[in-house]
Amino acid sequence: MSLTPPPKVGKLQETLHAQAKRAPNYRFYALYDKVYRADVLWHAYQCCRSNDGAAGVDGLPPSCFVPASRMPNGGLMSLSVDLFFSFRSPYSYLALPKTQKLVADYDATVNLRPVYPLAVRVPGFFKRADPRFARYVVLDSRRVAGHDNIPFRFPRPDPIVQNMATLEVAEEQPYIHRLTRLGAAAQIEGRSLVFTEAISRVLWDGSVNGWNEGDHLARAAAAAGFDLPAMDAAVAADPDRYERIIADNERDHAASGHWGVPTFVFDNEPFFGQDRIDLLIWRMQGKGLTRRSA
Repeated sequence: MSLTPPPKVGKLQETLHAQAKRAPNYRFYALYDKVYRADVLWHAYQCCRSNDGAAGVDGLPPSCFVPASRMPNGGLMSLSVDLFFSFRSPYSYLALPKTQKLVADYDATVNLRPVYPLAVRVPGFFKRADPRFARYVVLDSRRVAGHDNIPFRFPRPDPIVQNMATLEVAEEQPYIHRLTRLGAAAQIEGRSLVFTEAISRVLWDGSVNGWNEGDHLARAAAAAGFDLPAMDAAVAADPDRYERIIADNERDHAASGHWGVPTFVFDNEPFFGQDRIDLLIWRMQGKGLTRRSA
């Protein structure tokens, strides 16, 4: 059995090794979502199995564990998908119901990874874009929401501070910085999909004016099992920690082969848009995706 890591696992090892050598005192904050990736866990299991478990600190061979025949899905690892998401993107919001259904129906994990919207990631983007671009997004997102029966209205206020007459994007962006950093905080906990779905409804479902005021976000977060004041305090105490996580997400997003959101990435293959989820499922089924047991 070859113990050579798969390309994606090997790249992760090389990246971490290079950073550790370059900065011995560097603190790795966002490894949780990487360690539990299916490909990382499977390679670790294969390494352990090849040496009859001797590499494990407990010294127990794999035969001591539950037989695969008694494990869900025959002992196969859940397939894992990265979802690069922006809180300002209507299509990111519109992708959430189908994403939740994917997780509910299939033995799969979706690692939602928040990134800043194009208005922040790519300075001057809207000034260079064809003016029909924004108009079409407004038309089409409303149409998609109607077709899929998803409550929908553009957020009030806009998560991006932008002069829509001149298309100038303000240097200070308190709304989107807060939202994206909170998403990164939930990512550390491995629950970013749950958090983002709860918060995005407040912004996008049309039930709230002034989503940034009062306790709208705190109540939605609490209902999903999060303590928003504690999360805000943690972000305020060390904002650079969460910016590093976002920067990691944006780097991997850029390397995925697409720049837009929502982008799903499975097995190094990007699937852009909420209308590519069925295609994503088809691809995953070809790699062993199975339905969850009733």
